[in-house]
Amino acid sequence: MSLVLAQPYSPPLLNNLATGLSQLLRLITAMFFFWSADLYRQTRYVGRVPKQWAGGVAAWFVFGAMLFGSRAVNSPGYLLSSVLAAGAGTMYGAVLLERRMIGAGLVSFVLYGVAISNFAAGFAPGLSATDSFGFQIFVLNAVLSVFGALGVHLLIFEDMTYELRLTNRRLETAQQELVQAAITDPLTGCHNRRFLEQVSDRELQRHERFKLPMSLLFIDIDRFKAINDSLGHEAGDHVLVYVARFLKRHIREADYVFRWGGDEFLVLITCTEEEAKRKARQLKAAFDAAPEAVDLPPGIGLSVGFKEVPAGTTDLMPVVHEADERMYQDKGKR
Repeated sequence: MSLVLAQPYSPPLLNNLATGLSQLLRLITAMFFFWSADLYRQTRYVGRVPKQWAGGVAAWFVFGAMLFGSRAVNSPGYLLSSVLAAGAGTMYGAVLLERRMIGAGLVSFVLYGVAISNFAAGFAPGLSATDSFGFQIFVLNAVLSVFGALGVHLLIFEDMTYELRLTNRRLETAQQELVQAAITDPLTGCHNRRFLEQVSDRELQRHERFKLPMSLLFIDIDRFKAINDSLGHEAGDHVLVYVARFLKRHIREADYVFRWGGDEFLVLITCTEEEAKRKARQLKAAFDAAPEAVDLPPGIGLSVGFKEVPAGTTDLMPVVHEADERMYQDKGKR
């Protein structure tokens, strides 16, 4: 822009054309800054401007200067570029507020400075690089351009790190979802056997360290096979989901509910064997008395076995088998 006006031209028509081209380059520069902010924030303002308008503005700065003189394009060029620079600065300022990017703030500051300098120059038409005020505007824009380049490079770096953080968060979320899927029964939402293997050592050590009692409840659904055979697997799945929800409602969040397999559930609970026995009775009574049970096939009930985990236990499987045997003893009483 400045080089075009660095020397006078003869005849005056060429001098006017040079002024028009300089203002057109100024306007294009401001437009590119506005377009960059528009693309970055995906606001798509530029796409809404008809191409005929852009062509008309460009033609005016070329031919208007030749036909009507430099005053016809000088002030409009400065003022339009000032508006575009201020708009771009506002959008980069929004990026600063939205993403806390210092580079965007620096670019916004530079663009506001350019907007102010162009606005001031818009009321002093006929500027050239040789007069005092025109030289001051040139120096100011040169300094702002240096800071603008610094801000753009900083913004690019911050944008890359921002994208990396987003990608890392997505990967962490996907990993957590995979881990959750690996330890959760997809039908009932209870923990599965794999999670019991993961959590058993930790819980045994925790209860041993704090001298806390721990017991197992082994739960089986009565007449489940007959329901599957007579009413189909869909009805069986409905019963499994209902039982899982029932157990989660009646078991503390600090304890664990596992789907052991088929129609069997395992509960890892912090209590003594006597308390586990009372809990087993409460579960059976609450299940039989639940109002929702009327929607279940007739004859549905729970058989529950219980067993306290002895102190010093390092493997839960023998305790699980013993609770399983007691569950069959309870089933034989029904």
